[in-house]
Amino acid sequence: MYDRLFTQPSPDAAANKEGKEFADYLNPDSLRTLTQCVLEPVLGEARPGEVFQFERQGYFCADAEHVHDRPVFNRTVTLRDTWEKIEQKG
Repeated sequence: MYDRLFTQPSPDAAANKEGKEFADYLNPDSLRTLTQCVLEPVLGEARPGEVFQFERQGYFCADAEHVHDRPVFNRTVTLRDTWEKIEQKG
């Protein structure tokens, strides 16, 4: 699952302001691989490029390396996190 590449919205601006390099703001969690997932059996027959919504996770696309006995999906869109926005306002 891909996430934001940087921890700051403008890593160059933050780096210049704080005397750091933009690479200092790389997000260590920008790529997470989940291996112990439970899927519906029909997803093993997905064709590369086919799109699915996984409940409470987001929208995923079958990868070019996707095969029946080793399915690979990439998250393309996350779901909105309404609670995070509410907490930030509070």
